[in-house]
Amino acid sequence: MAEKEANKISFAIPKESYKHLLIGFGAVVIGFLLMMGGGSDNPAEFSRDIFSFRRITLAPIVVLAGFIYIMWAIMRKPKQKDQE
Repeated sequence: MAEKEANKISFAIPKESYKHLLIGFGAVVIGFLLMMGGGSDNPAEFSRDIFSFRRITLAPIVVLAGFIYIMWAIMRKPKQKDQE
């Protein structure tokens, strides 16, 4: 049994963290989707829709929160099972 544990390969990111990474990437993608739009169909016209709360405040906060969550998912220490 000790040989199996000695041959066990450990990865840089534990398997449990992949779910958290996907959640973080999803938050980043949602943040970038919130930034889309607001442009004018006619290039000669100016549209004030680009200065909405959603694009200026909400979307960057969501993207930043997603990146912070990804960093936490990478850096967190996995729970160790008690070995007796």
